[in-house]
Amino acid sequence: MLTHLDSQGRANMVDVTDKAVTFREAVAEARVRMLPATLQMIVSGGHPKGDVFAVARIAGIQAAKKTSDLIPLCHPLMLTSVKVELSAEGQDTVHIVARCKLSGQTGVEMEALTAASVAALTIYDMCKAVDRGMVIEAVRLLEKLGGKSGHFVADAEGQTP
Repeated sequence: MLTHLDSQGRANMVDVTDKAVTFREAVAEARVRMLPATLQMIVSGGHPKGDVFAVARIAGIQAAKKTSDLIPLCHPLMLTSVKVELSAEGQDTVHIVARCKLSGQTGVEMEALTAASVAALTIYDMCKAVDRGMVIEAVRLLEKLGGKSGHFVADAEGQTP
């Protein structure tokens, strides 16, 4: 059932007034593929704009906090934790994992997905002068805990169970 539609099929914000406050957590990922030389520049700290991973991490955290400003029907949430981890994967990929937590009446999947996406976009922005062919891919929810729908874990191939 699509919960963002009312009985007439119009978009509306889901009413969570009567939902219990519970612990909720979501983990999302994204990957940025690039030229090996671009990744080497990032990892070695040789980028003229500074520490790419540090800037992308901050951008992801800020994005999670601003999700309701970007996605029209998302509730503004009081996040209690946002962590964004970036790491080199192989010779040409940055792997981003974003984890968001709170105690609240609605989930944090969109915040985790937004954090991972904006961290990836920040890497692209900082490195586009040397590598315009970068590809942002595999943005997806990895895990969700809490709430009425329970525990979700994505399978290894990227398909939902």
